[in-house]
Amino acid sequence: MRLLLLFVLSVFSFCSLASAEVQIVDMPVECNPERDALTREYSMTHYGMDIVRITPQAVVVHWTAADTWESTYNWFYSPYRADGTLNVCSQFLVDRDGTIYRLLDETYLARHAIGYNWCAIGIENVGGVYNEENLTSEQLNANIELIRYLHNKYPSIRYVFGHYQQVAARESGLYIEHVAGYHSEKADPGPNFMMGLRSNLSGEGLLFFPE
Repeated sequence: MRLLLLFVLSVFSFCSLASAEVQIVDMPVECNPERDALTREYSMTHYGMDIVRITPQAVVVHWTAADTWESTYNWFYSPYRADGTLNVCSQFLVDRDGTIYRLLDETYLARHAIGYNWCAIGIENVGGVYNEENLTSEQLNANIELIRYLHNKYPSIRYVFGHYQQVAARESGLYIEHVAGYHSEKADPGPNFMMGLRSNLSGEGLLFFPE
């Protein structure tokens, strides 16, 4: 029922400064004072910052390891994890046909990449079940358009990297983590997808990391 009600939300078209159009469907997860409180708690614990808003300096690209956008959306919807801490989420979710869903306000802190949530916008892409590198060309094109839109809107964004490049990305100086030993190994979204992004965005003034 929740999904049916949210489908009545409008589809918005945005024009970047380069006049490239990207269509985004607003499909917000639950945002309320409880999410604000959990976000502040998470930010203080991991970054020593009492914040719910970020100044975007990076875009981190992911895959969901799930087959449908609906299953990921439902997983992200609640502000709570089972242990009562802030739930995982990203600002954007891209379906296999290239549809872009905006789950959170672009500058609202989302828990998607250890060490970088305080400054990074996350883009989740449906796919990657069992770490199969199977994201679609439609998703690649949607990510290219979305990253261009974000970079034009937020000139503070300098870096784009895949979740699996989280260690290499530390050379950016953006990594902050106050909890000792808090780390995870990731494969998403795969080197082929990131090479596709890099080759298409090489003239945008964005910095990528080597494979």
